[in-house]
Amino acid sequence: MKNIFTGTLLATAIVLTACSEKKTVIEWKSTTEKEPWFNQGIQTISSGSKTFDVEIYTDKPLQTIDGFGSCFNELGWTSLSELDQEERDIIFRELYTPEGANFNVSRMPIGANDFSRDWYSYNETDGDFEMKNFSIQNDYETLIPFIKEAKAYNPRLSIFASPWSPPTWMKYNKHYALNSTPAAFGSADNGITEAQLGKEGTDMFIQEESYFEAYALYFKKFVEALKKEGIQIDMVMPQNEFNSAQWYPSCTWTPGGLTKFIRHLGPEMEALGVKVFFGTLERPNTALFEEVYEDSVAGKYIQGIGVQWAGKEAISTIHQKYPELKVYQSEHECGNGENNWAYAEYSWDLMKHYFQNGTNAYLYWNTSLLKGGISRWGWKQNSLISVDVENKTYTWNPEFYLMKHFSHYILPGAALLQTSSKTEQKKIDDVQQFWWKGNLSSNHDNLLAFRN
Repeated sequence: MKNIFTGTLLATAIVLTACSEKKTVIEWKSTTEKEPWFNQGIQTISSGSKTFDVEIYTDKPLQTIDGFGSCFNELGWTSLSELDQEERDIIFRELYTPEGANFNVSRMPIGANDFSRDWYSYNETDGDFEMKNFSIQNDYETLIPFIKEAKAYNPRLSIFASPWSPPTWMKYNKHYALNSTPAAFGSADNGITEAQLGKEGTDMFIQEESYFEAYALYFKKFVEALKKEGIQIDMVMPQNEFNSAQWYPSCTWTPGGLTKFIRHLGPEMEALGVKVFFGTLERPNTALFEEVYEDSVAGKYIQGIGVQWAGKEAISTIHQKYPELKVYQSEHECGNGENNWAYAEYSWDLMKHYFQNGTNAYLYWNTSLLKGGISRWGWKQNSLISVDVENKTYTWNPEFYLMKHFSHYILPGAALLQTSSKTEQKKIDDVQQFWWKGNLSSNHDNLLAFRN
């Protein structure tokens, strides 16, 4: 059996704090399949030994961390709303305060995504290029109270946003989706016709200047409307998974199409003090990003990149070629709704891969779902929390503790450290890749290690 985070575990956090008499105090938190977040009980180790497994270069920091968090989806709020306020208070305190997971960065959709209650956008009035009918009315029922409750526990919570689909009238096929519902999800038929199907490698957004201008204005209106509600959007990405023709809200773009749009989006966001990241990239092909970033106009507005799913195979090349860019793991892979230990182990490997290749922030996907994790469009997925409607109870799933082992200790500004080993490499990879220093949680100001 594996634990979760240091020693011989799936995920264990070890925090070392220097103290007197050449001793080092260790706080060793672990999670196993049967017991989450427990103290291993080791108190001190001697620093007199001349042998070592890992040499840690405290003067050679690698990337710094911006933070950890999850996504504000509509079905996250509706599931949590099944619980009493007292229970929700416990959950939000555990998610967003330093005593718990201490999440400090979160993602939200611009309009509907696959875990919304149904399709909607902020303006379905065909031809309304001036956005006179723009409205976030739908979000007052779900996303806005969700975010406000989180910010009540962490007022400094940073939020970035991306659309899954533009308004339908801005797309060639006039439909929120680009594909028919797979047979396995037939009960969630989306009503698309064969003539409306789209495909990867095409621009389904209408490639005309008036549409680019209107869509940039749509983003501006969104940022301004949220700000009026006390919600600051710090960064936007132009499109979630722009290579994926899905049966739920989606829109494919070519790099050329994204380049044209970012030329319009960039100035609007710059005027509002909102960053623009490229993303989200869900393919291993770095050229999909490079063509846009190397454009002399669009590229100057791009300050980072959001990477998810198969895009993880591109991050090493992107980070090495463009070290000035922030890299966000923008959507943790979603699982199958079983929320089991095996997927937590797989998730641990994902996190290692991302951090070993320059990632600055790590975002989980579904914060909360009803037990079974079924989306409006029939897809079963994992979540940090599962809510049992019948019994009015909830469960923290294994991946929550995986996230917490990182987010509880590693605060914005902490740096991954370069290391080396004189022992057999395969025995200590997990140790030498995960030593941190800098801005760690209270009373832990020296080094932090993770092992499995």
